[in-house]
Amino acid sequence: MALRDVLLSIAQTPHRLRRRALVTWTPAQELNEVRDRSGARMKRRLEWYDLVGLGVGGMLGAGVFVTTGRVARDTAGPAVFASYVIAGVSALLSSLCYAEFSVRVPVAGGAFSYLRVTFGEFVGFFGGANILMEYVMSNAAVARSFTDYLASTFGVTEPNAWRIVVAGIAEGYNALDVPAVALIVLITVCLCYSTKESSMLNMVLTVFHLLFFAFIIVAGLWNGSARNLVRPHGLAPYGVRGILDGAAIVCFSYIGYDSASTMAEEIRDPARALPVGIAGSVLVVSALYCLMSVALCVMLPYTEITETAPFSSAFREKVGWRWASSVVVAGASLGIVASLLVAMLGQARYLCVIARARLVPSWLAKVHPSTGTPMNATIFLGFCTASLALFTELQIVFEMISIGTLLVFYLVANALIYHRYVKVGVNRPLHVLLFLLLLTLSSLGFSLSRKIDGWCRWGMALFGAISIAITTIFHCTARQDIAGPPSEWSVPLMPWPAAASVFLNVFLITTLKMRSYQRFGIWSLVIIVFYVCYGVHSTYSAEENDVNAMIHHPNLDIS
Repeated sequence: MALRDVLLSIAQTPHRLRRRALVTWTPAQELNEVRDRSGARMKRRLEWYDLVGLGVGGMLGAGVFVTTGRVARDTAGPAVFASYVIAGVSALLSSLCYAEFSVRVPVAGGAFSYLRVTFGEFVGFFGGANILMEYVMSNAAVARSFTDYLASTFGVTEPNAWRIVVAGIAEGYNALDVPAVALIVLITVCLCYSTKESSMLNMVLTVFHLLFFAFIIVAGLWNGSARNLVRPHGLAPYGVRGILDGAAIVCFSYIGYDSASTMAEEIRDPARALPVGIAGSVLVVSALYCLMSVALCVMLPYTEITETAPFSSAFREKVGWRWASSVVVAGASLGIVASLLVAMLGQARYLCVIARARLVPSWLAKVHPSTGTPMNATIFLGFCTASLALFTELQIVFEMISIGTLLVFYLVANALIYHRYVKVGVNRPLHVLLFLLLLTLSSLGFSLSRKIDGWCRWGMALFGAISIAITTIFHCTARQDIAGPPSEWSVPLMPWPAAASVFLNVFLITTLKMRSYQRFGIWSLVIIVFYVCYGVHSTYSAEENDVNAMIHHPNLDIS
């Protein structure tokens, strides 16, 4: 591109932002015109049971083996199971929103596509880039924890025994994790080969993983003591605040159901399979997470729980079952592999659809004609995940995880309400936008009042009542039928589930530590700069090319 063209594009940036930032696509365009930009189409080879397996496999292992020990010891105490309940309820409400959108727009873009057809290109890109960041960072964290469990299988308890510590690199980034990189490379190769075969591998791993879960729950409860739930400082030694802070941390454990929604383009019967697979897997996993966390906390007091490989350590040190410790680490390793498999499956499809929208280089959107997989996106994100897993310690990664996930869940819940109650050209969106604004502000007031001394009780009661009141008024006055006929499956009792999802996600976001906001702010700035400098110009130029193509080929049908 000539320097003159570059300077012209820079000068036109404000105009192009006005033209592109709020432009929306219809579900029909997403399903046809946009999807065709990948060349070959993804193959519809998955059934509903594949989706359930992917949902369960994607969530099991990531959270309970990576975060439970840390949250129980340092954040929530034995009441960590309550943190999982709160995060599970939030995830279930969000999963219902995802399920309806995935039926209405059955493409691989997940939250990116749902937000783009509702709020426009910029909001879609902002949400999609955030969820991609969450995927890459959580996958890196899970891969590094795999090294801990693999080392523990061979009786090695030193945290960095299987990592290469390099002098001269900043602390926190100097323990090179080669086994984690090897695992990511192996999974990347599998995902490039075939989605169906990857699903079958996940199904086998998930079945074995469920058996390990059952063993850990039964053996842990059998050998534990209920007194450990209240020793040494009670069931909730860090108080309600600790339980809520723990819920915000463990919520990233549920990101796997979002991966399931990205499989919509490869499901034979999306309307039937997606609601069952997405919401059903969240319910199953929530129950297992709660039971696993209780089993861990009854085996030993929370102050004695180790950060790395807590379950295997509990069996080895407290119960005295060294053979059981080996079984546990083997099961945890399988669960981590299954979780990584599904998460990396989902992240590639996110990037593929963002590339279809031309917000990132279009070569990332290409689907391989023989395998039917987004090979370029899979390899690129596999490289990013492996690079992060090689250098970065878990604690640093954990500080970034969750806020992006919660923000995207919040945006999707808002988008579903807007999509249900607004129809362009029929009614104005002001009524709905005002409700969403007031709901967000009242949720924020409820959350912040908990942090201000003297405001806690009456502030939470006041803002909680306001949230319920404005949702009731909206429910009674809004015309839900204005948005057209419902899809084959829709969330019942609207707008209450979506409004509750908005409320809970705002609440959980406010419990995160300041460092999470700082790093999230930096990442958000990177997203905005990238969109202004590349994304908006790329999509604007592509739009002009499409218009010119239609002018020169007036009989061309792109629908």
